[in-house]
Amino acid sequence: MKVKAVWQFFAAERDGNSIHLFSPGNETPLHTFHFGRQRRTDGLCLSDYILDADEGRRDQLALFVVTAGEGVRERSEEWKQAGRFLKAYAIQALAIETAEGAAEWLHRRIREDWGFPDPPTTTMHDRFTSKYHGKRYSFGYPACPNLDDQQGLWDLLRPQDIGVHLTDGMMMEPEASVSALVFHHPDCAYFTADEAEAGAAQ
Repeated sequence: MKVKAVWQFFAAERDGNSIHLFSPGNETPLHTFHFGRQRRTDGLCLSDYILDADEGRRDQLALFVVTAGEGVRERSEEWKQAGRFLKAYAIQALAIETAEGAAEWLHRRIREDWGFPDPPTTTMHDRFTSKYHGKRYSFGYPACPNLDDQQGLWDLLRPQDIGVHLTDGMMMEPEASVSALVFHHPDCAYFTADEAEAGAAQ
């Protein structure tokens, strides 16, 4: 089973419910992500975790894609045809869990690169329950439910170079892959945003 990853740090600015991403020293955004906000007073939005442009300096946002799915579907199909159904299903489950583990490892490395290494006392349970500095969010989940935004991430990172492609429905192929936006703000939380607002902003 082969694990591959691509990731990059971008300069970032908040603009309302949107986040502009820049290459270093460039004034023109490479891409802009539009996010929804919670439907309640003082509702959260992912852009809240990035500095505003008028705060005098740019923030940072990391993006990544990892995969452990190369060749897995083909091997699984071979075992199905041979009647080895347990192995056929097990390898797919193992690949998915391996991709999740790789995403956790890469997120930890990104925290270290930002200067926020996990304390030596951090346990695996702490990591599984996100008890560390910042958070990572994936498109299609409650805080950023618009799967169409995957295309922007693909334009920026070119995950096809490591063998990960988007289907017409913006799902990742192979399935044993994880994509994410990584924020370093210490107050990051998981929440459910309004998808309709994110779509309207575009």
